[in-house]
Amino acid sequence: MTQSINGIFAAIDIGTNSIRLAVVKTEDGQRLTTLAQHREAVRLGEGEFETGELTPEAIRRGVLVVAKFVEVARGFGADEIVAFATSAVREADNREEFIQRVRDEAGIEVRVISGIEEARLIWTGVSSGFDLGDKKAILIDIGGGSTEVIIGNAQEHLMLDSLKLGCIRLSNHFFSSPEPVEWEDFKKVQGYIVGVASGIRRRIESLGFDMAVGSAGTINALGAICAKRQIEAGLPSTGRQNSFLIEELREALQMLCRLPLEGRREVPGLDANRADLILGGGAVILTLMEMFGIERLTVSDRGLRDGILLDHLLKEEGAKEEFAASSVRRRSILQLARACRFEEEHARHTTHLCFRLYDELHRLGEHVYGSLARELLEYAAITHDIGTFLSHSNHQKHAYYLVRNSDLLGFNESEIDIIANVALYHRKGIPKKKHLNLENLNRADRRLVTVLAAILRIAEGMDRGHLALVKDLRLEKLENPPRFELTLLSDADCTLEMWGVLNNRDLFEFAFEAPLTVRTTK
Repeated sequence: MTQSINGIFAAIDIGTNSIRLAVVKTEDGQRLTTLAQHREAVRLGEGEFETGELTPEAIRRGVLVVAKFVEVARGFGADEIVAFATSAVREADNREEFIQRVRDEAGIEVRVISGIEEARLIWTGVSSGFDLGDKKAILIDIGGGSTEVIIGNAQEHLMLDSLKLGCIRLSNHFFSSPEPVEWEDFKKVQGYIVGVASGIRRRIESLGFDMAVGSAGTINALGAICAKRQIEAGLPSTGRQNSFLIEELREALQMLCRLPLEGRREVPGLDANRADLILGGGAVILTLMEMFGIERLTVSDRGLRDGILLDHLLKEEGAKEEFAASSVRRRSILQLARACRFEEEHARHTTHLCFRLYDELHRLGEHVYGSLARELLEYAAITHDIGTFLSHSNHQKHAYYLVRNSDLLGFNESEIDIIANVALYHRKGIPKKKHLNLENLNRADRRLVTVLAAILRIAEGMDRGHLALVKDLRLEKLENPPRFELTLLSDADCTLEMWGVLNNRDLFEFAFEAPLTVRTTK
């Protein structure tokens, strides 16, 4: 999780159908210059939605392409490469096998993101490509395994949702035959889609929108087909698939249904490799346009990969009026904590003490972590007691569950795992590799959990009475015998707080391999 030194950064979007690479250079801290873009149709999710597992052949193809893209990125000098995986990897029972293979053969970590986080990143990427002004837009992005539906304005997204409707998922299930498809059978598939999407209809109707945008391969392909048909019919066309009407889409899909698979491969504007998936994706977009009353859909060639890049740029510009991804992350964490009625003053004071101890340990050379680990520590400190919302007994376990199972925005799954585990170990226990809650974290991240939890446990002890009596601290490492000495700075009697530190120092001593003593001074 290092940041780019030379300004060259690569993003790999591991989708259900395709894997995409972009290599960019950050210039003037504000602008991205694209150095390379590549796409390979890997079909990572092929066969998965019937068995629940990525097939060995799909894993082999996916790992091979990721390794190739990593080699390309490093050839351009990228010293930071991030890989995000979506629906196919997210839902696979054997996803850890794929992640480990990529780790071993490509030398990078795959970050699995939730459907809601995928929707946020897609909105970030697509909305950056047009000026909304004072309009509100609905965005529909059809992937191989899922469809993301977002409503937003120029300032923010107002709704994020992810539906288990994708071109591979539906095509494999309903359109696997190479023969033509009866329109009545196509409409039956639409009925299935209505059932899956019905849960978001009311929210969309209540929010409303002024324009509709579509993104990803299926919608771009359908836009191209509609544009070609307009030209062939001698009708006005811009020569680009920048928008299409619902009636144009319906006629194009009726034409595609009349053709066998081999005939679809010859349709002008359609990539032959997408011919077996176009009906599944087409059924989704036609149904959603009908459900939500969309007469015209504007096509965007931006998507998740662009969102990853822009999200990265905003992180690099962290001071940009908190519009950075970290502000999205913090808002998401605070929303969860407030929903659980957390004790905000105690959480904020514990965070302050965590930061002071974290910085003192860094000054002493006891860790080399940077701002990202410090940020994750903050979020764990904010959420460490939210489990009391359910029960005070074993509230650390409830905190772990709440963090782990909430739709937190701006995070990948490893970061959520780290935050949840730090909150879990703030009270009782030593993190061990055999613990099931740590099984998705690699060795370096397990070590990070141990260090951050040790800090949080001591900070919690320093505010044992929830009275914010300890205003500051000093930490020294002494010799003869080797030990840490923690000094609590306060103008009040801190007997309870000293007791809190002494009774919670086991993890700290385990993590930093030396005894801890504590004293107080005014």
